[in-house]
Amino acid sequence: MDLAGSLLLAVALMLIIEGAFPFVFPVAWRDTFRRIAERPPHHIRIGGLIVMVLGLVLLLLAT
Repeated sequence: MDLAGSLLLAVALMLIIEGAFPFVFPVAWRDTFRRIAERPPHHIRIGGLIVMVLGLVLLLLAT
């Protein structure tokens, strides 16, 4: 599989996973999203950084 195909596959899987949670647990997803939105911006930024680093580590382990 070429790079474009791999990227498309990764985006497709991300969209499936991202859509599954609000589809299966809409109330819990909304409440969680509200709590996150109430956090200060620097807390959200740190959370985003942690998720990116975890993704990078998983990517490095997978290749």
